[in-house]
Amino acid sequence: MDSKLFDAFCRSYMLDKEKDKRFFDLISEQYNTPEVQSLRQYEQHLEIDRLQHITSVTYVAYKLSEHFGCDTQSVVRAAIMHDLFYYDWRDGENGKWHRLHGYKHPKYAALNAKELFPDLSKKEFDIIRRHMWPLTVFIPNSKEGFIVSLSDKYCATMELLYSMSPSYKQKFRSIIGK
Repeated sequence: MDSKLFDAFCRSYMLDKEKDKRFFDLISEQYNTPEVQSLRQYEQHLEIDRLQHITSVTYVAYKLSEHFGCDTQSVVRAAIMHDLFYYDWRDGENGKWHRLHGYKHPKYAALNAKELFPDLSKKEFDIIRRHMWPLTVFIPNSKEGFIVSLSDKYCATMELLYSMSPSYKQKFRSIIGK
């Protein structure tokens, strides 16, 4: 499955609205909102912005969900909003307040998602709220929650490798054709 995960991660940088129509149909309601699109302005993992990060997490989670026969709709709705917070946690001015960002942001993201989408299910809310396990004590309480949490960790690792390793960046760019 590891090479399939890497393939899905790479594919998340080359998505096409026609070729990946099913995926975009599943995420369009959330993805196309100004609030989610505004996440492009925030750095997530060094050279990767938050919109690309959530897109990658969502696509990897989508592929895993389909592979394992999970509730794909809940997975993609939660994944696309798992980091729905509107601040740069590296901001020096607010740095002290944001020091505990890793522990606090799942709550903010879940509340923002619920405000933006009042029809957010309890399951989707819980997936967002618990996605930072094992950093937080809130363990996912569904297989869909584990998929989003693990997809988040996998993508974050790949993004940091991309940003910090010139050889990995070169290999990655040759794969995605950029």
